[in-house]
Amino acid sequence: MENLFLFFPMFITIYLIGYFIVFRNWSPKIRPEAASCFISFAHGTPAVFLATSAILADSNRGFAAPNTEPENSVLDFSISYFTMDLLHYLAFCPGDLLFIGHHLATLFVFVTCRYLVSHGACAILALLVLAELTSACQNAWTLARARRDDVVLAAKLYGLLSPPFYALYSIVRGVLGPCLVYKMCVFYMSGEAGGVIPMWVWVSWIVVVVMAISVSILWIFNLWVEFFRERMGKLEEKVT
Repeated sequence: MENLFLFFPMFITIYLIGYFIVFRNWSPKIRPEAASCFISFAHGTPAVFLATSAILADSNRGFAAPNTEPENSVLDFSISYFTMDLLHYLAFCPGDLLFIGHHLATLFVFVTCRYLVSHGACAILALLVLAELTSACQNAWTLARARRDDVVLAAKLYGLLSPPFYALYSIVRGVLGPCLVYKMCVFYMSGEAGGVIPMWVWVSWIVVVVMAISVSILWIFNLWVEFFRERMGKLEEKVT
């Protein structure tokens, strides 16, 4: 629990630095989103390395293995981030029920794994690695997209990042994620959790993750549609 008192203030500080210093000259309309991306930068890639390191360091790793201290620290790290970002959405985007629901569901999974059952961190952190693998690229893409209409460099960066980001995101969320969830389903449904993770807990984890992946696939599909529509429009303009 003490980790939360370290990580949560850290993310608050990073958010405030982003909002009042780094993006102080940005439009008030997009400053909150930019500050949200700023704390996501501080969480995403570090979480990938920290989670991977914690999993590999656990010689007893498994989908129902007891959580280790490093694994619990990573869970606290992510709990702190998602709590801060949830406060951001409640303050600036209270109507964005999709993201608010996503953050609440994600926090439910992390908190139950960390503080209720204290088992299964290997599975949850593996999902975290996949979820945050595209984080840095997504945040850069989001910031470039926010300024593409008024900054030439941002427009160029947005155009440059879009194809590789969409491709990587599609592979991670559309292929690797479902494969990992399938393995989790097979494991937990076999009863190998041995009673250390109650059925209602692992079922809720699976439901949350499946819903998150489904929304992600729909989101990236719509982006691909928009991408090819824009490309076709440019080709038609050149022809005419």
